[in-house]
Amino acid sequence: MVEHFAVRGGARLTGSVDVVGAKNSVLKLMAAALLAEGRTTLENCPEILDVPLMADVLRSLGCEVSIDGTTVLIDVPAEPGAEADYRSVSRLRASVCVLGPLVARCRRAVVPLPGGDAIGSRPLDMHQNGLRKLGATTEIEHGCVKARAEDLHGAQIWLDFPSVGATENILMAAVLAEGTTIIDNAAREPEIVDLCVMLVQMGAKLEGIGSSTLIVHGVTGLQPTEHRVIGDRIVGATWAFAAAMTSGEVTVRGVDPHHIDLVLDKLRSAGAETTVGEQEFTVAMPGRAQAVDFVTLPYPGFATDLQPMAIALSAVAEGTSMITENVFEARFRFVDEMIRLGADARTDGHHAVVRGRELLSSAPVWASDIRAGAGLVLAGLCAEGTTEVWDVAHIDRGYPRFVENLSSLGADISRVVGEPDR
Repeated sequence: MVEHFAVRGGARLTGSVDVVGAKNSVLKLMAAALLAEGRTTLENCPEILDVPLMADVLRSLGCEVSIDGTTVLIDVPAEPGAEADYRSVSRLRASVCVLGPLVARCRRAVVPLPGGDAIGSRPLDMHQNGLRKLGATTEIEHGCVKARAEDLHGAQIWLDFPSVGATENILMAAVLAEGTTIIDNAAREPEIVDLCVMLVQMGAKLEGIGSSTLIVHGVTGLQPTEHRVIGDRIVGATWAFAAAMTSGEVTVRGVDPHHIDLVLDKLRSAGAETTVGEQEFTVAMPGRAQAVDFVTLPYPGFATDLQPMAIALSAVAEGTSMITENVFEARFRFVDEMIRLGADARTDGHHAVVRGRELLSSAPVWASDIRAGAGLVLAGLCAEGTTEVWDVAHIDRGYPRFVENLSSLGADISRVVGEPDR
């Protein structure tokens, strides 16, 4: 079945929208459940395609996983399998995060090189180097990451880049290593903090949570737990950009606004009025947005996941914006699809220059990844006519009830079944 979103431009988005758990957190929390025998319960999970995909990965390791709406139950056996199934892993980039827990619990792991979004290379060198410092041997052979460890011991580990995935894998391996591990230049994203909070609930001993230096005092065992996933800051920020682009007013509930402080600051610079509360915020744009510049950086910088939304806003803002991408080199593939919609945009290396137009023009466009798909839909809201956004399975992987939420805010959008006329 081939589906696309039909988006008719011209609507001003108003109202409120609820955001559930973060995609970039729940998948890692599911992997962390491997660290303890017994049942772990995760609440506030997003109803997106990636959650059942990750459930399949865990099932291939001997776990029993059930999903009931926003609740995920994971029953981990005393001796989980150490070899992840290729068919499950190949569809999901985040599945590589089972590497650390498997090395910790089983002292060995075989994880096929994962698939996922086409946004550029994401090598596993830092993952492997960190595990080697902890005492494991690792290699990539026949399309799999293979790791083995007689014993794991604490180590001083410096990350060349604050990689989220490497921080998570090293952290989850270190919690069951003997001695103390110090991870310097660790990623600081709220999703890392969420993982740390769950690990502490399971019995891990951690210091420096939320900072760039994580100190892990290894323990001999962990216990299963119940945990509520933090709200998805990327989804919440997407709705904030949608309000700004359509000169609308949208209240977003279920997200800590401090997790997107920089986003709200940028939108205020573009002319928006913002108010924040506890686990909610409102963005109102009284007129056309003004051009602002964006530079993607690791947290607390501007998230690379929001770069497509920044370009979409710039395409309809008054003035010229420069967007600099410092994280994923292939993310500017999105710009080619924006140009189909009439955007005045040029790229040079890791810079994009966008001259805003008051109105874009509808066209068929193709999503290359989750966030690019969402950005194209937002651009379609500001285009004359009906825009067809294809490959929407990407969007479904990151945004629960995407069409329903946009429709509730006043957007004219529908899901359509049918083949594209290429």
